[in-house]
Amino acid sequence: MNIVVTGANGFIGKNLLVFLHEAGFDSITTITRENSNDEILSKVATADFIYHLAGINRPKSDDEFKVGNTDLTALIVNHLISLDKKTPIVLSSSIQAEFDNPYGISKAAAEDLLNLYEDKTGANVYIYRLPNVFGKWCRPNYNSAVATFCHNTLNNLPIFIHNAEAELNLVYIDDVCKQFIRLLDSSIVDNGRFDITPTYKVTVGEVATLLGKFKESRNSLITEKVGSEFIRALYSTYLSYLEPSQFAYPVTQHSDERGTFVEMLKTKDSGQFSFFTAHIGVTRGGHYHHSKTEKFLVIKGKALFKFKHIVTDEFYELVVDGEESSIVETAPGWSHDVTNIGNEELVVMLWANEIFDRNNPDTINYKI
Repeated sequence: MNIVVTGANGFIGKNLLVFLHEAGFDSITTITRENSNDEILSKVATADFIYHLAGINRPKSDDEFKVGNTDLTALIVNHLISLDKKTPIVLSSSIQAEFDNPYGISKAAAEDLLNLYEDKTGANVYIYRLPNVFGKWCRPNYNSAVATFCHNTLNNLPIFIHNAEAELNLVYIDDVCKQFIRLLDSSIVDNGRFDITPTYKVTVGEVATLLGKFKESRNSLITEKVGSEFIRALYSTYLSYLEPSQFAYPVTQHSDERGTFVEMLKTKDSGQFSFFTAHIGVTRGGHYHHSKTEKFLVIKGKALFKFKHIVTDEFYELVVDGEESSIVETAPGWSHDVTNIGNEELVVMLWANEIFDRNNPDTINYKI
């Protein structure tokens, strides 16, 4: 199968090409603004499937909307009709096609051409009226508020918001690409107009606020719930605008005669992650908690963990080596400490189920 992608150098095109290669499609022909009409026709003639992503959305004059959106589509479908071909086509249209403005009119006209092509040839046609698409590699200061906000937030540039309550309908680039590639399944023969799911409805102010929290998290170490849905997609998009020089950032080290303690990440409802070191022979801990619990993972060295019940005096100890990848969990009401009994520095990863609160530490000294 030879797949032709128009607008291959654009935001959606760049991402789609990566997804196509990952899916095992290696016969891909690209069409960009550098190609002449003759080159476009020659490439279209070889297509077994076409993703028509090319278009104009930021012209110097309104006439360019018709040239880049309607006329280019006419060039492609008329050539296929003349060749008596019924090549399936995906059109990236826009929700603006519903409105009476030059851009929307040009997109609606392109849709009409695709529908006419379907009627004449019986080809499968897939029209997507896309809302605002966001994700990695979208150009800031062009036609995406999300891209601009991400870039400006990371680079300490101002964000201009006219109406914080204005609603945005957003779809994530990964969801667009995955649904586009799904159409290459020969068992899918539906025609017509389609929507990308999920669509996220958020306000401009909500986006700006979240981006500010992402930025502040490097100082506070407190992360938002970035593991699912819109916040996951926005966080990934935000990070994609990092310059390599911004990949790393410092965190505070707390060092004394015992070793070093470093906090790495804090969550709002699931505790925090940190690590500590202990010099040879050093014991750390010697306290209990009423409610707090911790998980310890020895990364390097050999550790002796000791436990004592603060009421019954029951005692327990165990030895953990860094090569074992064994997690040691503490229980409320048991005092505990850890001693480096190896011949090298001890390095231990630590998770606590709550963020440390200096005003309510729930950490009571109790030597074992």
